[in-house]
Amino acid sequence: MNARPRPQSEALFDAAQALIPGGVNSPVRAWKAVGGTPVHVARGYGPLVIDVDGYEYIDLVMSYGPLMLGHAPASVTEAIIEAAERGTTYGAPTGGEVQLARKIVELVPCVEKVRLVNSGTEATMSALRLARAHTGRDALIKFDGNYHGHGDSFLVKAGSGALTLGEPDSPGVPKALAELTLVADYNDLASVEALFDQNPDRIAAVFVEPVAGNMGTVPPVAGFLEGLRELCTRHGAVLVFDEVMTGFRVARGGYMERCGVMPDLVTLGKVIGGGLPIGAYGGRAELMNQVAPAGKMYQAGTLSGNPLAVAAGVAMLNELSEPGVYEGLEATGARLERGLLAAAAKHGVPMVVGRVGSMLCPYLAASEVTTFGDVMASDRARWVPFFHGMLERGVLLPPSPFEAWFLSTAHDDATIDQVIEAADGALAAI
Repeated sequence: MNARPRPQSEALFDAAQALIPGGVNSPVRAWKAVGGTPVHVARGYGPLVIDVDGYEYIDLVMSYGPLMLGHAPASVTEAIIEAAERGTTYGAPTGGEVQLARKIVELVPCVEKVRLVNSGTEATMSALRLARAHTGRDALIKFDGNYHGHGDSFLVKAGSGALTLGEPDSPGVPKALAELTLVADYNDLASVEALFDQNPDRIAAVFVEPVAGNMGTVPPVAGFLEGLRELCTRHGAVLVFDEVMTGFRVARGGYMERCGVMPDLVTLGKVIGGGLPIGAYGGRAELMNQVAPAGKMYQAGTLSGNPLAVAAGVAMLNELSEPGVYEGLEATGARLERGLLAAAAKHGVPMVVGRVGSMLCPYLAASEVTTFGDVMASDRARWVPFFHGMLERGVLLPPSPFEAWFLSTAHDDATIDQVIEAADGALAAI
């Protein structure tokens, strides 16, 4: 499937497969969904990446969301270098942690206190433990097609139906633990209400991606998030917004700023480290004061609040606080959406685009996509040649029809026009 010769990437991938499971350190990077040899990146700058064979690509992966300013922005790079010159880790508190925590509390509406961790997965695992500690209950509700990291409790699918007890989605997840995870349909409030009715006084929390970003980009339908808030309040459960992907990406205060619905807890990641590994969970002080050492719910991490990551995060959030940033990102996203739809219509290819700000996903589908079933019904077979067609035309997409595309302030109008031109050719070919 590789029309361009890429001997260096092929050699690296061969070597990696002998050393690393599947040759990659995160499964989607193996390109199983699209075939071919993964692009091995040598460097990135602005909206572009250069692979080890010297090919240049417009990057729409953007490390799956955190690179809001493009690759290697000067302010973030300088902050990392300055921090590294003072030391990389101390295992002790620093002023940088306080700066970043203050920024998060200032900008995210539901957060009164926040705990920094090392990844989005750590954040969601910790938020679940806190919800269980707060309520004294064990079960949780998640949604089919929503991803909350690789914690055992989240690697569960619906099994025989969305209202049944879950089955493990991965070997190594104990069935007894999976049975504590109840799976509902995203954008279907009735399925959530049924689970509450069937499991009185068992549900500790409802976890939701307010915009489902791990099945492309599927915004919530009108009333869905509001309904979750009401159900959780009525039944004494903790509402958790997983904004690891949308936090600071779709608005300064995350999606909750756009929708006006306040969760009890929020999980964050990606953007708050400016591209370095970090995560966080935060919310009402009443809840967060139950976290050790303030309270009895234990959670710890030697590298939590790492000096390099918090320095990069503060620099990133300072840039994002400048006037006009999100208005510009909204305009860039809208320009790409219009161009993709026009190119698809020109070539008679059914397409709908899910988009929230600078996060979007084109589906090869004839009707609106609002559920996981709609996503699965899209033309995934033709998406594969579309992916490779874009690659050959110098545009790097996430290697899956289920992943969101991400834009940055470095994607100017000329860059977006190049993407649209590439899409025109790739759609013509399929």
